[in-house]
Formats: sequence, structure tokens, C-alpha cells
Amino acid sequence: MAISEEYREYVRELFTGFGPVRLRSMFGAAGIFCDDLMIGLVIEEQIYLKVNDHNRADYEAAAQNAFIYESKNGRTTTMSYYTIPDALYDDAEALAEWAGKAHAAALDWAKKKAPRRKRKK
Repeated sequence: MAISEEYREYVRELFTGFGPVRLRSMFGAAGIFCDDLMIGLVIEEQIYLKVNDHNRADYEAAAQNAFIYESKNGRTTTMSYYTIPDALYDDAEALAEWAGKAHAAALDWAKKKAPRRKRKK
């Protein structure tokens, strides 16, 4: 299900305390991007933020769920994105803090994913 333009604007407004974000359509959902890094997802009007070993405990302590999907071949995949606590929808300062940690997680992931250059002999 596609994300409505009204909800897209709502998400952009939610993140104003963190900084400007843009949403890019992806497979009926939308990616939340900052500085060309995907820090989150919007799926069926539910926001998920990027998680790694440095911020996963915050989500687990708040009893949040990872984004899990099942592929066409029946394989279940757990992504490194977790739902945000409901309280963050009403607390711009707290959301900005969690978004900052998601940005750091996305940056760490990008550094690990970057191809290494071979040395010339």
C-alpha cells in the first residue's frame, strides 16, 4: 500500500527537530533518508528506524518490534529496522535523539558496506 502525500508530510514534520529528511518510495513503502543515508522506513503508516548494536537495546527495552517480511519463496527475513515507541510521535526532542542514533547506525553500516580499494603494486 502506497504512503499518502499527507502522511509523507506528517513524517517530514515529525523529523524537523532532527533535521530535514526526504522520503523515497520503495516497494509500496517509503525510505526515510538523511544525507543520502536511509535511516528509516515507513510501512503502512508505521515508522521504523535503523538499528545496530549501539542502539538496539533502546528498542528492546521499549518492547519494539523489528521489521520482518516473508519473501515469495517463503523465506522470513528480519531487517535492521525497528518500530519507534508511540511516545516519540508526540515528543520531537526524543524523536530527534532516536533519529540521530539511527543516522549513526546507517553511517556505520555504510562504512562497513563501502568497497575496499585494492592497492596497486
